Amino acid sequence: MEIFYMLFSDYWPVAIGIIAALIFSFVTSLEVDATFKKHNADYVDSKVPACDAARQILDMNGLYDVQVVKIKGHLTDNYNPRTKTVSLSESVYGSATVSAVGIAAHECGHAIQHAVGYTPIKLRTFFAPVVSIFSNSWMWVFIIGCYMNWMLLIEAGIVFFSTIVIFQAITLPVEFNASSRAIDTLIKTKILYGTEVAGARKVLKAAAMTYVSALLTSIMQLLRLITRMNRRR
Repeated sequence: MEIFYMLFSDYWPVAIGIIAALIFSFVTSLEVDATFKKHNADYVDSKVPACDAARQILDMNGLYDVQVVKIKGHLTDNYNPRTKTVSLSESVYGSATVSAVGIAAHECGHAIQHAVGYTPIKLRTFFAPVVSIFSNSWMWVFIIGCYMNWMLLIEAGIVFFSTIVIFQAITLPVEFNASSRAIDTLIKTKILYGTEVAGARKVLKAAAMTYVSALLTSIMQLLRLITRMNRRR
């Protein structure tokens, strides 16, 4: 019970903010699924499947050494800069729909960002290993600090969590810029036309909003931790 109290008992405005952020996160998650399904029923006139669209975009930007592969899962698409691989999920890879092509183009946008040295993605890549460690340890550091009433540990836990918030803030321009590059390239290559472009924009915007909701939730959690720390002083 005491652990529950330490983590969730807060000054009521902060608690309300956390609840609001969680609701927003839930709504954006539903919006992603709904938007993807809607435009995944719209087949592109060019009849170019997502895997081929990705290959065209990469080649157009001189990224001949970047591979396009299929991976398991639904919307598990990603770009790995270490292996130079654009991985497209089973629901995207061979599909010639507005949703699939838009998502594939977005992941190619990340490959282009790495190739041109886009500053936010360089920062994100640099901080990723540190954030990975802090994301698995901040809570335990904070809880132990509360039990021992050791302010230094409490502050360390908050600092650890703050790096996660900063990392998420850096991620926002990375995601929005990748989507912008994706749409521009799809228009230039004429893979998408007219209303198809608008549909792809909606899919990518819905996906980007999940990062916004994650950042807002983390900010409210950070305020919660700071409130807990101030009450102990």
